[in-house]
Amino acid sequence: MAMTIHVDVVSAEESIYSGEAYMIAAPTELGEIGVYPRHTQLLARLKPGELRIRETEQGEPQHVFVSGGIIEVQPYVVTVLADTAIRAKDLDEAEALEAKRRAEDALAHSKAEFDYAKAQAELVEAAARLQMIQKLRRSS
Repeated sequence: MAMTIHVDVVSAEESIYSGEAYMIAAPTELGEIGVYPRHTQLLARLKPGELRIRETEQGEPQHVFVSGGIIEVQPYVVTVLADTAIRAKDLDEAEALEAKRRAEDALAHSKAEFDYAKAQAELVEAAARLQMIQKLRRSS
């Protein structure tokens, strides 16, 4: 039997995933990381993107969109505290396109530095959400 790692993915709204997994891949600010059982301890900030949880070595991964947050890795436990986490099946392309349009408008009309930074962060999140939707559509 393959070794597993316990994974918990939670957001402010709900628990998205809790269970055993063969591996998890996460989008950190320094690049994507892959975590397997007995991984060294790690604490990293997440960037908007796709979190993949593979329950078995040969199984299809579960896809979750995270908008940011923190991943804590212990040798046999991974905890993802996401700002927002959405299961792939719950992603809405029209909503993501509208969020991208709003962020682009805000960037074009921002008057203060704070407005610009907020709009830029929203644009990055919307673009990452759209990228994940398109990737999942191509793989189906």
